[in-house]
Amino acid sequence: MALVELRNVIKDYGSDVERVRALDGIFLSVEAGQFVAIVGRSGCGKSTLLNLAGAMDFPTSGEVLIDGQNTSRANDSTLTRLRREKIGFVFQSFQLLYTLSALENVELPLLLSGHNSARRAAADRLSSVELAGLENRMPHQLSGGQMQRVAIARALVHSPKVLLADEPTGNLDNTTGAKILELLLRLTREKNTVTLMATHSADAAAIADVVVNMRDGKVAEIRRK
Repeated sequence: MALVELRNVIKDYGSDVERVRALDGIFLSVEAGQFVAIVGRSGCGKSTLLNLAGAMDFPTSGEVLIDGQNTSRANDSTLTRLRREKIGFVFQSFQLLYTLSALENVELPLLLSGHNSARRAAADRLSSVELAGLENRMPHQLSGGQMQRVAIARALVHSPKVLLADEPTGNLDNTTGAKILELLLRLTREKNTVTLMATHSADAAAIADVVVNMRDGKVAEIRRK
C-alpha cells in the first residue's frame, strides 16, 4: 500500500469571484523507500502539494491519504497525532530555535509528546546525521550544512513514515547541498520512509527515484529510474 496517495486532487484558493487553482487533478502514489522530487517553477504548486501531503492543508476536492488515513475525513485529534507521529518536515530556512542547543532542538518534539527517553533518542539521531560531538553547539556555532543536519535529525527523531523537504538545499552551497541530498537518500533507504522533496534544481532532483515535473498546478511528466 502507498504511504502517500493523492487521488484527483484539486486545490483552489480565494473566493468564487477571484479563484486561483493551485493544483488541478493531481494523481500521485508513493511507496515506502521511495525518494520523490517535485520539480517546477515558482507558483507551479510544489509547496501546495507538500502541504497537502503533510496534512497541513486539505484538498478542495479529491482525496489525500497518508498511511491509509484520508486527511479530509479525520478529526482534529487524529490529524494532530498523524502530523506528530508520521510526518517530518525539513525547510529551506532550517527553522531551528536559536536559544536551544543542537541536542535540545532535536529532543524538543519528543518532550512535547511526552517521550520518556527524549535526550538519548535525540543524541542517537544526531549521531545518525554525523553530528556526534556537536550536541551542545548552539545554532550560531554551526555551519549551514550542520544546521540543516540538525533540522533533518529533528524531523526524523520520532521515526515518521513520511518526510517532507521544501527546498532543503536552497540556502547551501553546491558541495554541502549534495551531501545533504545523499544523507536524505540514505536515510530514506535505511528507515524505509517516503521522502517528498520540492526543488527548483534539476541537479537536486537527479538523485531521486521519481521526478514529478509540475506546470501550472498539473503534473506535466513523471520520470522513474
